[in-house]
Amino acid sequence: LMNSTVDIEMQLLSAGRLNGKMREKTLSMDTLNPQVKAVEYAVRGPIVLKAGEIEKYLEEGGTKPFSEVIKANIGDAHAMGQQPITFLRQVVALCTFPELMDSPSFPEDAKWRALRILQGCGGHSLGSYSASPGVECIRKDIAAYIEQRDEGVPSDWENIYLTTGASDGIMTILRLLVSGKDSSRTGVMIPIPQYPLYSAAISEMDAVQVNYYLDEENCWALDINELYRAYQAAKLHCQPRVICIINPGNPTGQVQSKKCIEEVLHFAYEENLFVMSDEVYQDNVYTPDCQFHSFKKVLYEMGPEYFNSVELASFHSTSKGYTGECGFRGGYMEVINMDPEVKAQLVKLLSVRLCPPLAGQAAMDVIVNPPQPDEHSYKQFHQEKSSVLGALADKAKLTEQILNAVPGIKCNPVQGAMYAFPRIFIPPKAVEEAKALGMQPDMFYCLRLLEETGICVVPGSGFGQKDGTHHFRMTILPSIEKLKVLLGKVRDFHISFLKEYSALE
Repeated sequence: LMNSTVDIEMQLLSAGRLNGKMREKTLSMDTLNPQVKAVEYAVRGPIVLKAGEIEKYLEEGGTKPFSEVIKANIGDAHAMGQQPITFLRQVVALCTFPELMDSPSFPEDAKWRALRILQGCGGHSLGSYSASPGVECIRKDIAAYIEQRDEGVPSDWENIYLTTGASDGIMTILRLLVSGKDSSRTGVMIPIPQYPLYSAAISEMDAVQVNYYLDEENCWALDINELYRAYQAAKLHCQPRVICIINPGNPTGQVQSKKCIEEVLHFAYEENLFVMSDEVYQDNVYTPDCQFHSFKKVLYEMGPEYFNSVELASFHSTSKGYTGECGFRGGYMEVINMDPEVKAQLVKLLSVRLCPPLAGQAAMDVIVNPPQPDEHSYKQFHQEKSSVLGALADKAKLTEQILNAVPGIKCNPVQGAMYAFPRIFIPPKAVEEAKALGMQPDMFYCLRLLEETGICVVPGSGFGQKDGTHHFRMTILPSIEKLKVLLGKVRDFHISFLKEYSALE
């Protein structure tokens, strides 16, 4: 009988009931950190979940007006069919399985790099922890790369920190910067449209988002007068301490001019702002009359008064460029002019997460230390790199041309990065229907596009946009054949959408 009673009590406990009461969850939506609830990340938001549901439905034999879902929502190059750069994979493979050093299938220049990386790892193994800022020889390679990229501007390897993708570095720097309460709370100036990592991080840290709007009529250029407007307005309710710039732009695809960068740096100098320069697309410049200028190089050329005082963190990644190695989660940041005591706090913060993945660090090393013209692997490496960037340039032009031929769509030139951010006209009746459903008009539009064509793009409202305007972001990463299909479907859908809601009017 006793055993029976115990069994019954255990059953009640397992069902969450005892003495007729349901045991409450310790963690519920009521007790959840409110900053977590405030986080939104459109790139993997509701429309992407819906795309996954449709994809599963099709796999199970369901029927739709289309045979596949084309996910153009995220800059995941390999998922869209881009092939890995052979040399990078060779070096990482050798680091992961050193027994391959004896294989004649691997070139000596790859073996030499892998051996050097492994010698910098504990126990000569990629399975060890590294120092929290990263493997020393990789940090030195990154500093050498930056000096070469910036035509001799000095780079100190001790200012280099390896990160788990650029996102990890951005979050870390923001954690250092966010402080204060009420009107002294840190304000973070971000471009609108922006990559949703920034707004999500600001929400999670309960900082104050300070929007400055890019000029769509001028190819998404950054207007210095808009920076001053946003800064002065923000000072009434917070303390702006940092300005974030994405160059080349995501989602907008613009490449900022040197003059524009000088104006931003002068503004930061005058207003004593920390500068965060997101430069993960620095290899992705397609328009012949555009050129990537690093914020650090421009700062150096402005003279020692600026170069020795403006606090600057610059970010790079393995995920973009010509390699597209998102899954390795490799990246780095270079931090200059940081107060030495704060720098010690940065190292402490980095040590809490131990170290970034060593495979990602190795991949980052190949990007900054690629085969040289006198090495065996150079020819193949150069061909693969040129092929990827050449194809992206062709697709950027094609996307702009096809979208601009559609009535009610206007697309600025895709000068760089991996995305188009076209402006779409949504008829008033469609806007009203969206509002009745509790949706943003461009979310309504993108859901209809997904359900009728299988194309998954991200509504512009997830990135921010001027009131009364509507956009979507799409990647240019699909193969040229699939991109043509995608753009043709967008064209046909948009024309049909306009006719449907014009008829209602």
